[in-house]
Amino acid sequence: MSAMRFLRSVFVCAIAFAILGTAAAQVFPSRSITIIVPFPAGGPTDTLARNLAERMRVSLGQPLVIENVSGGGGSIGVGRVTRALPDGYTISIGDWNSHVGPGAIHPVGYDVLRDLEPVSLLPSNPQLIVANSAIPATNLKDLIAWLKANPDKASAPTAGPETAAHLCGVYFQNSTGTRFQLVPYRGGAPAMQDLVAGQVHLMCAEGSQTLPHLRSGKLRAFAVTSESRWFAAPDIPTIDEAGVPGLHISYWRGLWTPKGTPKEAVTKLQGAVVDSLADPFLQQRLFELGQQLPSLEQQTPDALRARHKAEIEKWWPIIKAAIVKAQ
Repeated sequence: MSAMRFLRSVFVCAIAFAILGTAAAQVFPSRSITIIVPFPAGGPTDTLARNLAERMRVSLGQPLVIENVSGGGGSIGVGRVTRALPDGYTISIGDWNSHVGPGAIHPVGYDVLRDLEPVSLLPSNPQLIVANSAIPATNLKDLIAWLKANPDKASAPTAGPETAAHLCGVYFQNSTGTRFQLVPYRGGAPAMQDLVAGQVHLMCAEGSQTLPHLRSGKLRAFAVTSESRWFAAPDIPTIDEAGVPGLHISYWRGLWTPKGTPKEAVTKLQGAVVDSLADPFLQQRLFELGQQLPSLEQQTPDALRARHKAEIEKWWPIIKAAIVKAQ
């Protein structure tokens, strides 16, 4: 009888622990969440991730830790997330560079549409064509004239041949008959540092990372690569107005989890994004950075999935035709 009571007690305890374990597994999040930024610290995506993570912590009740995993035009960091346990505790933040370009250029070991679960579209901003004081031009027409008079003397940094900056540089040269060197960097932050320091000359740069340098006079902007002017710098003409029509590339961003992440976790993460982007303090911070907030209807998994798919369908053929042949 004593043995029977012991076995019964063990059985009851095992059931109780199983029930408690199942209940605990259903509570998300119960620990910190890692956001993989596929670029070096200090760049625009990293800055957005840190601002967003601080506010999402309030909504989720758990800290969000930023981990910078750079290289491969962002594909190394993205690949890290596709291989992570699909439990919602490892998520990917990225942009056009990391989630559109790489797969068009080289094998990345994953399918960016199939192996990631979309969470929400995030704030975006356009590219600007900018240069430092070493370029004696005050508008895009002058810049083109100077580049034609000095072929191959100027250099422009990019984060690799699969990035928006590289594509912008190739398109610009093909459209204007100019020639300059495209120099690969590991990310936007080191590229911008060298541009301001005069190590390189011009750049197709993300708007938010140029603002402080435009305001200080260290850089000069010639055009914004969008169909309409940028609210953060409305005096800068569009690329169409400046004389190189059709070069429209924006840095939209999104948040993803590994494919197979429980719907409950995705829903909570998406809800935290919505809460965060509705916060007046964060909105003001993003406005100061020149970031355009997506509408509430766009802050959904379906909206991000549709945007992501459309961008790949639009740009992959262009990238392969314009860049692979050039290489």
